[in-house]
Amino acid sequence: MASGFFAILDDIAALMDDVAMTSKLATKKTAGILGDDLAVNAEKATGFLSSREIPVLWAITKGSFVNKLIILPVVFLLNWLYPPAIKMALVVGGFYLAYEGVEKIIEYFFHHAKNAAQVVAESKLDENEEHSEKAKVKSAIKTDFILSLEIVIIALGTAMEKQHELVTQILSVTFVAIIATIGVYGIVALIVRMDDAGFYLMKKSDNKGFLSSLGGILIKALPFVIKTLAVLGTIALILVSGGIFLHNISFLHHLIPHAIPSVLAEFAVGIVFGLATVLLMAVFKKLKGNLKK
Repeated sequence: MASGFFAILDDIAALMDDVAMTSKLATKKTAGILGDDLAVNAEKATGFLSSREIPVLWAITKGSFVNKLIILPVVFLLNWLYPPAIKMALVVGGFYLAYEGVEKIIEYFFHHAKNAAQVVAESKLDENEEHSEKAKVKSAIKTDFILSLEIVIIALGTAMEKQHELVTQILSVTFVAIIATIGVYGIVALIVRMDDAGFYLMKKSDNKGFLSSLGGILIKALPFVIKTLAVLGTIALILVSGGIFLHNISFLHHLIPHAIPSVLAEFAVGIVFGLATVLLMAVFKKLKGNLKK
């Protein structure tokens, strides 16, 4: 009986060791996506009234956990029933990310002045308005869904490469998905509260000494950080979408010359597909408007 008990413990230890090793490898492979995920979600979580930043971020975080709860069983099921469906889902998600990224660029250059005042009043807008808090949270959760799908698929691919058993695959991929959510949104929370931390340090030190200076730097740096994240988030959307297209559409992979750096190729493909999607959406909205009239 005792030998059987210790054998079970040995099996559990071996399983946990496999899970830890696979999770480590999967995290390394998804590091680039996690960086893009951080930039995108930090940009999505900023631009709200100070009193609404944490509630909004918490709503997006809960949405991200729900996304993982949906994605994990569906990906494992599809991988078992019909593996090509995962690639198709990624490509559809790529179109959404490319559309979002290019639309942000177009908005900045052609509608920047019009939308500049929406940040202050967005909490007072009707929830169906494009720039309302609810609409922005929904948009952030949709974007998180696509990025989460890619993270889960990459993590699953790593587990399958090592030819681990299904239990090890499920545990390692789930662990990576949870850590990704906690890590990304934890860092985002720190970023959006930089100014509060700065004011706290200044108050604590009576506006004197090193802590006061550090607090002042944090307060002054926040607008720059937010603007930088907005730019990085937009670039990340385009790069991730371009990467999805290049890695999952075979003729594109062979069409792009190998001499072109992968980053430039991904950005160019993301821009092209994004412009095409924006154009199609514009035509669709126009036709829908005409039908209503």
